[in-house]
Amino acid sequence: MSDYQICKNCVMDSSDPGIIFDQNGVCDHCNGYYKNILPFWKLGKGKEKELERIVAKIKKEGEGKDFDCLMGMSGGADSSYMLHVAVKELGLRPLVFHVDGGWNSKVSTNNINVMIEKLGLDLYTEVINWEEMKDFQLAYFKSGLPNIDVPQDHAFVATLYYFAEKHKIKYILNGGNFSTECVRNPKRYFYYGTDMRQIGDVIKKFGTRPLRTYPFSSVLRHKFYLRYIKGVEVVKLLNYFPYIKADAMEMLNKEYGWHIYKQKHFESRFTRFYEGYWLPQRFGFDSRRVQYSSLILTEQMKRDDALRALEEPALSDGEVREEFTFVAKKLNISEEKLRTYLEMALKFHDDYNNSEKLFDFGATILHHLGIERAKKR
Repeated sequence: MSDYQICKNCVMDSSDPGIIFDQNGVCDHCNGYYKNILPFWKLGKGKEKELERIVAKIKKEGEGKDFDCLMGMSGGADSSYMLHVAVKELGLRPLVFHVDGGWNSKVSTNNINVMIEKLGLDLYTEVINWEEMKDFQLAYFKSGLPNIDVPQDHAFVATLYYFAEKHKIKYILNGGNFSTECVRNPKRYFYYGTDMRQIGDVIKKFGTRPLRTYPFSSVLRHKFYLRYIKGVEVVKLLNYFPYIKADAMEMLNKEYGWHIYKQKHFESRFTRFYEGYWLPQRFGFDSRRVQYSSLILTEQMKRDDALRALEEPALSDGEVREEFTFVAKKLNISEEKLRTYLEMALKFHDDYNNSEKLFDFGATILHHLGIERAKKR
């Protein structure tokens, strides 16, 4: 189309409806990174003393206990490498926590198990009630919204925080990082997954059963109550030293027999289907643009290589057919019914009740305080 534009520096383009380009054709994702993230983060360099202080606090809190922190693990590269560093290089003793939402791939299961076994750690797995998860996910399909991964993502976050509160664990290790995630997903497609007003509206309109055991948690609960009242602190270790993803995956493969994924987030069969096919097919947005742009900005990928990779779809035709059949069967619906959801009218978060203004206000405050450098836009 005639008004199409792509950033001269990264590979974000006008498929992001909120993107803004400057007079040089550089997008606001890049300009925001150079202004708000890089000067403070410095690619993780020069933060040795800060990391030492954090590790010392965690170890002191864990004195006399079986473990000194809690670490959520998906089996993906970020969490897996963080676990290796935490144990082998920093001497921390995490309880590894995994949430099984019903969509684990064989690769993710392997990656978790080989690391747990070789590192001699304990693994706690929380299994989400499948019938409730299934109904919740179907409600999101019926809603027509872009981010049909909310039910899975919300469960992961909420369950981890509930466990930390129940067992009085003060430190949670989180694999989030600037190195591979400095470019944020557009809010238009990845609206806040903890907006309980929106979630409640979707469930009320499209759910078919009460979600009695599903672990809901509001953003006020885990951003304010647990942090400032209960003293639960989230630590993103990967921001305190240089993290080169390709090198990390190669090391994990050699050291643990860890299997490399084709794409970020593909450790979940559902997210593989959603980001690899559903989102680009239905809404015209390829999340690889965000992932590759992050790697370009952090000097881990060349822009020309990213452009070449984007010429091919994330999943081949055969893989799409396989995933489409798998997801329909898993959700206990026909492929024809799943296709009706794919072809229905597009909906966005402002088509339903939401607390967007409150979330945006909170995000702005956290940004100004320096607690969060990158803002969802």
